[in-house]
Parts: sequence; C-alpha cells; structure tokens
Amino acid sequence: MTIKATPSNEPVGRLLGWLGLRRERDGSPLGGQSFAEGGGKRDLAQLARHQLIGTIMAFLVDNDLDVSPTNLLLAHAAFSGANPHLARQVASKSQSPTGITQQWLDELAEQDCGQPDRADLDRLMTRLETNLESFHANTKEARTVTSDYGVELEQHVTDLEQLQKTGRIVSSLADLAKVMLDRTRKAEDDMRKSEDEAKALRRSLERAKRDAELDFLTGLPNRRAFEILLDRHFKEARAACEPLSVAFCDIDEFKRVNDIHGHEAGDRVIKAIADTLARISNDHCHVARHGGEEFVMLFRGLTPTQAAEKLDEAREALAERRLINRKTDEPFGQITFSGGVADVFGYTDTRAALKAADDALYKAKESGRNRVEIADRT
Repeated sequence: MTIKATPSNEPVGRLLGWLGLRRERDGSPLGGQSFAEGGGKRDLAQLARHQLIGTIMAFLVDNDLDVSPTNLLLAHAAFSGANPHLARQVASKSQSPTGITQQWLDELAEQDCGQPDRADLDRLMTRLETNLESFHANTKEARTVTSDYGVELEQHVTDLEQLQKTGRIVSSLADLAKVMLDRTRKAEDDMRKSEDEAKALRRSLERAKRDAELDFLTGLPNRRAFEILLDRHFKEARAACEPLSVAFCDIDEFKRVNDIHGHEAGDRVIKAIADTLARISNDHCHVARHGGEEFVMLFRGLTPTQAAEKLDEAREALAERRLINRKTDEPFGQITFSGGVADVFGYTDTRAALKAADDALYKAKESGRNRVEIADRT
C-alpha cells in the first residue's frame, strides 16, 4: 500500500509524519515544519493572527466559557497584548484554585469593558469564523484519509496474521501493524472529536452574532441590526421601484418618568412602547431600538404619508393607555411618543434620510409632542 503526500494532500502528509512513516528531504519529520515556514508563502503577521485565534478558541473551550460578544472581546484584549493589565488578571486567575469561571469573567467585564466596540467585535467574529471553517475542513479531510488508511491497514494485518506460519519476521511485522492500526484508530477518533468541537463552536459563534444584533432590554433588533436591514431593503426597494420610508420615535418627557419612578420603572415603560411598536411590524415593517428612549422604524412599500398614518395609530393606542408602576401601584400618567417620518428615496442616501426623519421628530417635539411629522423632501 502506498500513500503519496503532496502539497494538495497536506493532511495525509501530516498523518504519515505523525505515524513516523515519512520524512522530509532534509531528514526532519514531516509534521515538524512550522506554519511560518510553509515554503515562504505565509508571513509572520498571518501566523500571529492564526495563533491569536487559536489561543482565544482554546481559552473559551478549556474554561467552558460562552462564545459571547463580551467574552470574545475580553479574550482578544488579553491575548493580543492590547490590555496587559487584563492579561495579568487572566493569568493570575487561571492559576488560582477556582480557575476562570463565567461569573468571574462577567464581573471583570463590568469593571473593564463597558459596551463592546462593534467594529472590533465584527472583526474578531469574522476571524474566528474563518478559522473554524478552515479547522473543520482540515479535520474532516484528515479524518477521511485516516479512515481510509485504517481500512487498508486492517486488511494488511489480516493478511499478515494468515502468514504467521512463515516465520518470526512476518509475525513481528503483524504485531507492528497492529500497533500502527491502534494509533490510526485513535487518531481518527481524536479528529472526529475535534470536528464535533468545531461544529459546536460554530453554533455558539452564530448565537453570539445574533445576540450582538439584539437589544437586551426589549428583545428588538438594535441599531447595528437596523442599519443592515436598511441597507438590504434600500437596494431591494430601489430595484423593485417600491416606496421606502424611515421613521424615528422618541418617548415624550421620559426623564420625568425616571426622576419620579426610578430607572427600573423607566425600563418597563421602554418595554411597553417597544411592544406597542412591535405590534405593527411585519416582514415589510421593521422596528428597532436606536438607543435610550428612541426607536427607529422602516416601512417597505409605504409612502411617508402611509407610514405616518400607521405610526400615528400606534401613537394613539399608546396615549389611550394608563400605565401603572407595578411596584408602587402609582400611575405613570399618560405616556406618549413623538415621531418623524421621511422618504428614503427623497434624499441623496440613507444617512440623509435618517437625519431628515430625526429633524422631523424634533419638529414634532417642538410642536407640542405626542404627534407625528413628515419631513419635507429635498
């Protein structure tokens, strides 16, 4: 049996090197070549990036940590050298009796991290996802090669056992082949586990990416997710010659609610308005929390007038409700919001349309609140 290792069959070559069956021309084991050498095709910067991603993956898996946006950013800051103090904390905690736990990492995040930088998070997730894809492909290919090799080797063991009568040499070869077969089976099992682990990490990464686009308080898409939606619907609506409108909504006199009833009660008011706006959303009407007490909406297939009418219905429904602070049984009084609507295609780009909707919102505020205004086209 002959297995030929070529540059296009690198997993096979690594496997033969691990089994001690092949060496390079200079006499060194095949598996001994470093990533940075690689025929001079990969530079040190690329090596450093791969090593960093590998370190982050090992850190999360070895400590049974969530693959979450905050954990990824913490690990990146610690292991990339961006935060030496954090690196020392992680190193010290890893040597302690309790080790690194998710609870400790959450407490550390509250002290050091604040809100994650979305740009850094996107770059880190992209690198990790690329690394996982490459790792999964390599382990799958290597496991297939190992399995095929094991089947052929097992047949040779059977053939050698049948020839044991020919003498001690053949018997020794049979024993050696058995040892090699055991190692091959173990390697195949290890690679299967690694492949399963890569799949689990990829699923966790996908969940983390979804979490990074959700507002924790309301469960609505956040500003980042809305910008992605806006870009997609802008291209589709323009191609289909459909109207597209955007709106901003802001809770009226929200500071008064926080000052009188506290921030926890204020959060419940934000959730109540989020629920009100979510009731009018569908596949062509999207609502997201833009930040604080402000929401942003996208209306596909509706003109600004139609979008304003739909938003005004939600405003009236909310204004008719009388919300009560459940903790104190004190009424909040009338809770209202103001809104501003703009025609996306009435401006040079989506950013200009968003600004126009925001200007219309403040016009509604200045005109007495609890109303919806439509921005003038440019």
